[in-house]
Amino acid sequence: MIDTVGVSRREFARRVVMDPSKLSRSLSGARRFTVAELARIADTADVDAGWLLGSRPEAPAKPSAVRRDRAAAAPRGGRPLQIVRETVRLIAERGFHGVRIADIAEACATSTAAVHYHFPGRDELLEAAVRWCMDEDSARRAARIADAGDTGDASDELRQLIELQTPYTEQRRWQWSVWLDLWAQAARSTAVGRLHVAYHRQWRATVADVLRRGIDQGVFRPTDPDAAALRLTALIHGLATQVLAAAPVTEAGAEAGVGTSPEDMQAALLAYVDVTLSAPAHRS
Repeated sequence: MIDTVGVSRREFARRVVMDPSKLSRSLSGARRFTVAELARIADTADVDAGWLLGSRPEAPAKPSAVRRDRAAAAPRGGRPLQIVRETVRLIAERGFHGVRIADIAEACATSTAAVHYHFPGRDELLEAAVRWCMDEDSARRAARIADAGDTGDASDELRQLIELQTPYTEQRRWQWSVWLDLWAQAARSTAVGRLHVAYHRQWRATVADVLRRGIDQGVFRPTDPDAAALRLTALIHGLATQVLAAAPVTEAGAEAGVGTSPEDMQAALLAYVDVTLSAPAHRS
């Protein structure tokens, strides 16, 4: 079934907003799909939900014209992914508790019943939003490290990661706003809390790997890369929160100098790296 979509299993898991390991276990029979997961799979794979749920003996063949009409009307990545993307956008604008299912349905040009069909409750929708943010953030980091990796210099990779995490643009402020709101919810949701822990573990591991390579290259001083990654990522998150709390600078500069700016954040991070991590011969 996944083969007919023409994407990898990992990409299919992303489109149905599912943990790839859960998808693999469910496909192997070690875990049962939930009804909502089957609904999202049916929508994404363009198969009959009744067949997936076992109420039909075989998958009905849809006329080619119907398939073409559905393909033309389908949102990019499928309806489940559209619902999650719009949920994240609305959370960034209004905060999680300011977003109603009706708002999400309106943004997707669909009904509230359609939203509930794919995500039965707000908890499921919040978990899906967190997972989507994690996947998007991880993909951006991987691409940025790959670009920096052409030089083979771990210090360049670390500077790339710092620049990527600094909310210079409206898009990055939007992403950080979503993260901060979702992190607050993690304290109240066990499922989201587990994702929150997994995200931070992955993010710190990425930084620790870069530091470890830098130590081997001699550009960073010998230190515990895991402990150093914990301190650096905590500093990044704390400074990003200060930047978001500050009023954005307008084109006329009316808010200039108010609070911590993105430039302040990046300068502080680079100074921290230079003083505490860089080998003496490689300091600025």
